[in-house]
Formats: sequence, structure tokens, C-alpha cells
Amino acid sequence: MAQVMSPVPGTFYTQASPEEPTYKSKGDSVAVGDTIGLVEVMKTFIEIKAETAGTFDSYLVENGAAVTAGEALAQLEE
Repeated sequence: MAQVMSPVPGTFYTQASPEEPTYKSKGDSVAVGDTIGLVEVMKTFIEIKAETAGTFDSYLVENGAAVTAGEALAQLEE
């Protein structure tokens, strides 16, 4: 399993807006550079991108949760 980590502390979002679907669901294929989620820091949204290709397994934190730098946000099956 590969994990996608948060580069900064902030609030993690699994979707672009409340009306949008989550960026990834279990079983979705993931390419390097695919957006997995967003971290909001002081009203700025940072796209969290996959650094490894694989199959999306799950988010490890809930939508809207506070996260720390280096915290695992999601995991992929390689």
C-alpha cells in the first residue's frame, strides 16, 4: 500500500465542493499527478496529488477534518 500524505497542515477535503463527487472512490485507477483531495490553509486551497500510480483504496481522514503536515490522507494499492 502507498499512502498520500499532506504536505501542509490545514483542513482536508475529499471533493471540490459539497455538490461534487469525491475525487476518488474505492477501486478507481490513480495515475501520478491525479488530484486526490484539497487542503485548505488560510483560505487557500492546495491540490493534493498522487505521487504513485495504483488503485484507490480509501481515504484515511474524513472530509473536513483538520490534518497535520505529513499525515496520511489516503491509501493506494500499488
